[in-house]
Amino acid sequence: MSLLAVGVSHQTAPVALLEQFAMGADDTVKALHELVGSDHVSEAMVLATCNRVEVFAEVDRFHGGVTEVSRVLARQAGATVEELSPYVTVHYEDQAVAHLFTVAAGLDSMVVGETQVLGQLRHAYALAREQGTVGRAMHPVAQRALRVGKRVHAETGIDKAGASLVSVSLDRAEERIGELAGRPVLVVGAGSMGALAATTLARRGAAVTVSSRTPAHAERLAASVEGRAVDLPDLPAEVAAADVLVTCTGARGIVVGTDVVAGAMRSRIGAARPDRPLVVIDLALPRDVDPGVAALPGVHVVDLALLQGERGADGHASASPVAADDVAAAHALIEAETALLRAERQAAAVAPTVSALRSQAAEVVDAELLRLAARLPDLDARARTEVARTVRRVVDKLLHEPTVRVKELASAPGGVDYADALRALFGLGIDAEVLPARTNLAEAVTVDPDELRPGGTA
Repeated sequence: MSLLAVGVSHQTAPVALLEQFAMGADDTVKALHELVGSDHVSEAMVLATCNRVEVFAEVDRFHGGVTEVSRVLARQAGATVEELSPYVTVHYEDQAVAHLFTVAAGLDSMVVGETQVLGQLRHAYALAREQGTVGRAMHPVAQRALRVGKRVHAETGIDKAGASLVSVSLDRAEERIGELAGRPVLVVGAGSMGALAATTLARRGAAVTVSSRTPAHAERLAASVEGRAVDLPDLPAEVAAADVLVTCTGARGIVVGTDVVAGAMRSRIGAARPDRPLVVIDLALPRDVDPGVAALPGVHVVDLALLQGERGADGHASASPVAADDVAAAHALIEAETALLRAERQAAAVAPTVSALRSQAAEVVDAELLRLAARLPDLDARARTEVARTVRRVVDKLLHEPTVRVKELASAPGGVDYADALRALFGLGIDAEVLPARTNLAEAVTVDPDELRPGGTA
């Protein structure tokens, strides 16, 4: 078995396509069971965020695993594998582990160093555990990824700026209307992104109002930032009163229509500041705000598509710069952790071989001691004990070097091959099904998108 990562993200796909992949909790659960119910996938975890949908799976066949995961993703997006292939990325074995660690650390995020993805990964892992779609193979990988994410943020300066999509978006708002301190801001959505938006706004001194499909959630979030909560039917009046509207719900359709914003802008006429602009920040996927809002006079829209278009040469949205040394340190930590996990998995793969070799040796010794007892029945007990101790000591010394060496070599590229050689040389009849899955994490594979098509080489 080997780890496979297949998915789409802001790095390769436009926001319009990412919207097609948007997954609610029910969609994710359905995808998890569909994945593990396929022929080549035994375990699976789905990470779905506002700028990526990726499947991390344990597979017994690379080509079969890629095909099955790609088909599940294609069905979710309502498209064919052929249509999606230019945007799909595939990572395998060592590269898949390193990619997962990189995502957990925030290095692959639209805003480099952001920490929200670590919580999203924790939620994805918890859901997969709850649904029983991760097991012995993926538990240590997912747990290590969470630890790596924490280590990167604790041991490097990658998040010194505290950047996130929310903070970058609010920076864009301030570029338009000035500082947010004292300004009325409406947050629609009380989930994790809404909570991050509300707390970030409160730190900047904004007067926060929260609205949600679940009033109790809105009230709880509003209370935490000393703001106020309003019902969704009150949106037109609240938008009219706001300088900034932030939307981040999990709805599958438009939440704020063009007519609502147009009416809000008209209602400003006759107010103390009738010409004041409105900044609309839409961080939802799929989007909450009707695209037509961007064409309204006095309205400035900041959304994922805009942030994606502002990416620099490194593929990340422009934000407070992260020092190159911190990024390099984070990558070095990820590389070290990837190598350590590879060594652990390969050592675990050879352990049954070592155990089988020692068991076989013990059986041979026991058989020979029985034969000796039959040939020399008059041998006294003390001599018999000393002979047995000597024979076992000789066998242990003979086996010590090969067993120690095979464990050491297992952590090197191709190390599991030495276990194969040991089984062949000593005729160890180990049932392959009771052995841990053989993994060769030393060599990574990135598949050309054309190979993802059914019947291709992937």
